[in-house]
Amino acid sequence: MIFPVYTIEMAYARMRELQDLANRSGAHQPATAERQAPKTKADRTVRGRKR
Repeated sequence: MIFPVYTIEMAYARMRELQDLANRSGAHQPATAERQAPKTKADRTVRGRKR
């Protein structure tokens, strides 16, 4: 039986694929300014207005 050879280059390419998928998922990215809670009373006043 012949086993396929798994090289370090193949492992590195797979690691990069997984990293790209993780970067696109957005699961680990910080919240945007719109989704963060306002920190001051002035921020709450501005964000509370209808557009």
